[in-house]
Amino acid sequence: MADRKQFQSSLTVTPRLQQLLEEARSRELTEAELQEQRVSFAFGNAPNSELITKESVRHTSQHIRLK
Repeated sequence: MADRKQFQSSLTVTPRLQQLLEEARSRELTEAELQEQRVSFAFGNAPNSELITKESVRHTSQHIRLK
């Protein structure tokens, strides 16, 4: 398999960025934050349409029931 360019970078991580990453790893997300991530994911993967908005995805996500 060919090497991926995204892993061939020589970027350096600043101490401040490293600190923020560590804080993010140990922080638990709230249910509201998880829900917003789900909405964002669904919206980002929806086909391009003027009828689909984040608000319509948010509304639909509250009315879908999984069996």
